[in-house]
Amino acid sequence: MSDLASRLIALTPRLRRHARGLVRDASRADDLLQDTLERAWRYRWRFQLRPRLGPIGQIGQIGVKDESDGLFAWLLTIMHRLHLNAVRRPDRLELSEVPPDIPVDDDPGLRRDLLRALATLPEDQRAVLLLVGLEQFAYKEAADVLGVPVGTVMSRLSRARERMRVALEGAPIASGVFSAPGDGGSAMLHRVK
Repeated sequence: MSDLASRLIALTPRLRRHARGLVRDASRADDLLQDTLERAWRYRWRFQLRPRLGPIGQIGQIGVKDESDGLFAWLLTIMHRLHLNAVRRPDRLELSEVPPDIPVDDDPGLRRDLLRALATLPEDQRAVLLLVGLEQFAYKEAADVLGVPVGTVMSRLSRARERMRVALEGAPIASGVFSAPGDGGSAMLHRVK
């Protein structure tokens, strides 16, 4: 088995989890994953390794992430483009069923609430939230995967976090009004990258 084939197999669970977050249906997610892997294998000659960068940027050192050579980002780019093409086709119906097997927490109520809140997000906001929040991509990496500017990633992420907060907590905070820690208000989400 080639090195690329073994790496594709190793990345399959993460890709499947991401696909399920995108399409919110287990069978469609598996179809999307299969199409992604098939396309990646067919066009494997197009993938170009990036030099692996260490924590302070030295070439040749292994970075913090195992996908620092760009393979995972390349696969997610393929997946997002295939998903966008499928969404644009009028013969596809959007399913509102949320997959029950995305690992969230041991609390089934919290899991259900998170999945429902995630399902209410628009596609573009959900994609950014999955990349930055779940996959721990930097803003620049998420922007490259989605083919949008970094500022767009930041604004979509901000809107997605606010929608998630409202969906989970209830009433929205008035624009520009933030609660202080310990005053009984909601905890503020903070930027991770």
